Amino acid sequence: MANTFSIILVLATLVTGIIWALDKFVWAPKRRAKIEAAAANAGDQVDAKTLEQIAPQPSWVESASSMFPVIALIMIFRSFVYEPFQIPSESMMPTLLVGDFILVDKHVYGLRDPVFHDKFLSLGEPKRGDVVVFKYPPQPKIDYIKRVVGLPGDTVRYNGNKQLCIAPKGSDVCTPVPQTDPRQYPPMPGMIELTEQLG
Repeated sequence: MANTFSIILVLATLVTGIIWALDKFVWAPKRRAKIEAAAANAGDQVDAKTLEQIAPQPSWVESASSMFPVIALIMIFRSFVYEPFQIPSESMMPTLLVGDFILVDKHVYGLRDPVFHDKFLSLGEPKRGDVVVFKYPPQPKIDYIKRVVGLPGDTVRYNGNKQLCIAPKGSDVCTPVPQTDPRQYPPMPGMIELTEQLG
């Protein structure tokens, strides 16, 4: 599903880009020709400032043309290089806190079009432990930020003893994931101890 801000950014880039191109290749040459014709008719009697007033560049064209490179750069950077996201929930605590901002590397798994997010160039796949941002299908307007535990085809089990077990694709052996006890480390300022309640 398309993000509203992405649609606005793409449309603004297209509109300002079209105005910039029309001005550069159509309107500006006509203005120059008109100024040159006026200068030829007047001879040396007219100064440069007066000549510019004969065929001025409209202010809206000047504004759109000057905004185009900035908007295009923002769209390219945000769509294909990095994009900021804000942590919406407590599920990543204590590593990431609610309200924290993260900068997502948009090209690490491949390039997607900025409106419909269809992948047109694949550069890699997520690995266990990666922090990923995705749209949850039942709530496509919300960005979910989670850590990858299992890969496609893996069997992931989490039992009542808080033991995580992963069986890779094609294997029946469920390997327990070692967990560290935070109590074996000295207390650190700013860290929050969380307890999980299941059920």
